[in-house]
Amino acid sequence: MVMIAVSMITVSITFYGYQLVRTPNFQVDKKDTYLYIPQGANFKTVLDSLKARDLVQNTVSFAFLSKLLKYQDNVKPGRYLIKQNMTNLEAVRMLRAGLQSPVRLTFNSVRLKQDLVEKVSKELPFQAGEFGKLLNDSQVVKKYGFDTTTVVSMFLPNTYQVYWNISPKQLLDRMHKEYKKFWNDQRLAKAKTIGLKPKEVSVLASIVQAETNKNDEKPRIAGVYINRLQKEIPLEADPTLVFAMKDFTIKRVLNRHKKVESPYNTYKYKGLPPGPINVPSIASLDAVLNYEQHDYLFFCAKADFSGYHAFAKTNAQHNRNARLYHRALNLRRIK
Repeated sequence: MVMIAVSMITVSITFYGYQLVRTPNFQVDKKDTYLYIPQGANFKTVLDSLKARDLVQNTVSFAFLSKLLKYQDNVKPGRYLIKQNMTNLEAVRMLRAGLQSPVRLTFNSVRLKQDLVEKVSKELPFQAGEFGKLLNDSQVVKKYGFDTTTVVSMFLPNTYQVYWNISPKQLLDRMHKEYKKFWNDQRLAKAKTIGLKPKEVSVLASIVQAETNKNDEKPRIAGVYINRLQKEIPLEADPTLVFAMKDFTIKRVLNRHKKVESPYNTYKYKGLPPGPINVPSIASLDAVLNYEQHDYLFFCAKADFSGYHAFAKTNAQHNRNARLYHRALNLRRIK
């Protein structure tokens, strides 16, 4: 009888141990999802989150194994992938080791610094104000070689994998690392040949990007602006006026817009404006570095509204092209 009793107890313990370790307990017959553990969280925070989102079936078995494997005292913040039918052992080992699933951070089509701040802050847990404060701190951005006007140049539009609990300072460090990687010896040599610093390339690339979304045309437009810079002719770039006015609903730049008092008014002031007017893409940056060499000094949108431009070497040619385009605008009643 004793032997039978011992055997039954042993079988029961073995069965419970198997259930404790190997039986699916997370997202049972549900889709994969993510568990977010904030900075400073403890084991109770983890349990409360699991319960609130109904991610775990048996919290007692999970808590028991967490105690045995010393996870309860080693909670690590982060974003963790909770897979369908995950066992306690798999979950505890992942959480205890801090094996996070990175966030894919993507930012493109960014016009203003605040747009950048908002896009980044939507994907990561820190407050927009906290990140924006760093970008507007002259002493902070100076450490990376920028000022508060040019610092957006450090953010190259791409997709980056970062940990969810990355701090704003760590994100700046990461972006600076990516920036230095982009500006390799070959690109630096090309910039030097043109006579521009990397930050100036970014400014010019932002203007090129605002002029067209046709990557095949960007090197030609870049060539126009480089010709004007070299001849010390004002750039007369309409997108810089739109940026100066901060009115991005403007579809047609008029003479009254050209009177705005701003260092971004490239009709009034020669050379490049003080900072980029958007966050230029890698394609736009490379278009400047590999600009098309030609004799064009002017361009305007084609009257067929194809998105491409008509280029001219003289003002007379440009005026003819501009009249055709303005006539097309009037026919469409675009003001």
